[in-house]
Amino acid sequence: MFHSLRRALCAAAAALLLPLAGAHTAHAATTPAAAATPAAAPGAGYWHTSGRQILDAAGQPVRIAGVNWFGFETSNQVVHGLWSRDYRSMIDQMRSLGYNTIRLPYSDDILKPGAVPNSIDFSGGKNADLQGLTSLQVLDKIVAYAGQDGLKVILDRHRPDAGGQSALWYTSSVPESTWMTDLKALATRYLGQDTVIGIDLHNEPHDPACWGCGDTSVDWRLAAERAGNAVLSVNPNLLIFVEGVQSYNGVSGWWGGNLMGVAQYPVRLDVPGRLVYSAHDYATSVAQQSWFSDPSFPANMPGIWDTYWGYIFKQNIAPVWLGEFGTTLQPTVDQKWLSALVSYLRPTSTYGADSFQWTFWSWNPDSGDTGGILKDDWVTVDTVKDGYLTSIKAPLFPGSGSGGSGGGGGGGTAASCSASYAVSSDWGSGFNADVTVTNTGSTALTSWKVTWTWSGAQKVTNMWNASYTQSGATVTAVNAAQNGTVPAGSSVSFGFGGAPGGGGVPRVSCTAQ
Repeated sequence: MFHSLRRALCAAAAALLLPLAGAHTAHAATTPAAAATPAAAPGAGYWHTSGRQILDAAGQPVRIAGVNWFGFETSNQVVHGLWSRDYRSMIDQMRSLGYNTIRLPYSDDILKPGAVPNSIDFSGGKNADLQGLTSLQVLDKIVAYAGQDGLKVILDRHRPDAGGQSALWYTSSVPESTWMTDLKALATRYLGQDTVIGIDLHNEPHDPACWGCGDTSVDWRLAAERAGNAVLSVNPNLLIFVEGVQSYNGVSGWWGGNLMGVAQYPVRLDVPGRLVYSAHDYATSVAQQSWFSDPSFPANMPGIWDTYWGYIFKQNIAPVWLGEFGTTLQPTVDQKWLSALVSYLRPTSTYGADSFQWTFWSWNPDSGDTGGILKDDWVTVDTVKDGYLTSIKAPLFPGSGSGGSGGGGGGGTAASCSASYAVSSDWGSGFNADVTVTNTGSTALTSWKVTWTWSGAQKVTNMWNASYTQSGATVTAVNAAQNGTVPAGSSVSFGFGGAPGGGGVPRVSCTAQ
């Protein structure tokens, strides 16, 4: 809700160009289990809706179960955390934890000519292919790699400019015409790239925004129709995500979380099967609400959610996507809230496609009033927070499983590979490193193994996108289920945390399986 608070830590963290270290990294996460992808995984092509379900191009039900990765909407004009890690390792880690969609907030500033990102670390080969790119070109890279990893992307017009959120979809400096032009520009930019499944038209409309009042200067429902139809006029394949408002008929709720007006005033789009309603819901770490102090809490919460947005799904009006929900999990009341919400979102069917959609706020740890899936070192997973979401995660979507173009040779005639090792950060008591595996042969790898031996007493503390064994100073890492297949000339990566620091870069070897 109060996103100004969420960004309180962003500028300072970005300026340091370093991850927070020390005590935070001492609590290493257990190695995340790779999520298995069904043989006939749904999700291919563009998506459309039917009743309360979202269907893929083949008509199979799909379910959004993802995370918000913010930063493009801030003065950094790029996703946060690239001052610490390579963007590909971040996306690989999302995939390894079982998240299948990324919501990417942005502001209209990134569409201005010459808009360039800042606070990206290029040392040690990190983010090397982003050097010299504009913010939009970096967005292209993130979209492309997410698609290769089997993730979908939802673009979220989060702010009119990097200065902050706005109650309405326009401001004195960013008129409605600019909003519409920029939405159409993004829809056109990703025309034919079905990794981008849709656009969230404007984040968290709130008072004085109304729903169904008929005043075109404040009626968000009418504005969403204008913008949604503008997007569909240039890219009719996209889903149009429409958030709620704050107040309807005197009943107030979270910013963007009140969809009570849909019952009487539904959004009307020119292209059928493209509308998804979106709500936001938070706990007391963001703000206090009356329902948290109800004597019946948390048993009262399903009725609250039904009233504000759940009825749309339950009455088969349209799909409902909980685009943001999050908490620090520090207060006991927040823990009860998240447990109740997960139960409310949990599918009842065996396959689970006929259910609510969701993206958790946030992947980033630098959200001041919620924290994130990652801890402050930008590597370690908050396994408690992630654990709450395990039962509502969904199948991954088809992707190449490749980490994109590699720098491998390609002159061989049999399966062969090489590996490169880069330390992404070292703070003395610990360090983070990334390893890139490149197929240097002419045939696809089906699995791989990487080995190295440290000269000191370093130990792996956690690893993602690979499993490992360590005997003395020698570490052997084997691919995870999702990144064993590597086409000729392509690369995949995995990363890990270790301790103590100061180990330097050992010689690594790669064996094709």
